[in-house]
Amino acid sequence: MDTLKATRHLIKVDPDLAQTVQKIGSCTLKPDKSRTVFASLVRSIVYQQLTGKVAGIILNRLLDMFPEKRFPSPESLLSISKENLRGAGLSYQKAQYIQNIAQAAIDGIVPNSRQANRMTDQQLINQLTSIKGVGRWTVEMLLIFRLGRPDVLPSTDYGVQKGFALVKGLHVHPKPNQLIVAGEYWSPYRTVATWYLWRAADTFDLALKGLKKV
Repeated sequence: MDTLKATRHLIKVDPDLAQTVQKIGSCTLKPDKSRTVFASLVRSIVYQQLTGKVAGIILNRLLDMFPEKRFPSPESLLSISKENLRGAGLSYQKAQYIQNIAQAAIDGIVPNSRQANRMTDQQLINQLTSIKGVGRWTVEMLLIFRLGRPDVLPSTDYGVQKGFALVKGLHVHPKPNQLIVAGEYWSPYRTVATWYLWRAADTFDLALKGLKKV
């Protein structure tokens, strides 16, 4: 992913985002190619609806259950009872979802890295969301943080919606379909736009901005 080229495009097509780029600086997004697709999906399930700090603690507890491996295999995760998985801090639902992903990996539904690299974004979304517990957002995180796909906009993500409202000076968050329409200007570099919206949500103070109604 050429983040510099992407940033230049965003500055050109969106004056509001250009101001955000100026305030935040260069995009430092770098996909982590060291993880398998399977490990990335499991990690995303752990992190859903939790702060990074809490999710990190739970993930480390989960990994500590398999000290002999860098990351447990699908077979290893299936060999552990849901009660033991819950002992790591996972909810029963998340424990079930993780084991669903493990079974899907064994069944060949979860592709390996080489297979994933040959698939389109939509093919991956269609295939992986067939696994119970894996939604579009989970696959979008895989596309961004593991596969480094350049044109992903997770329109249901709270941080993206909040960042957009801050960047555009809106008093309410956009609905997903509104965000998708607005994001058409950023294509084919919506991933980098997403990164800047996340940073805006973390950095900007809504109360200090001149707001306008939608």
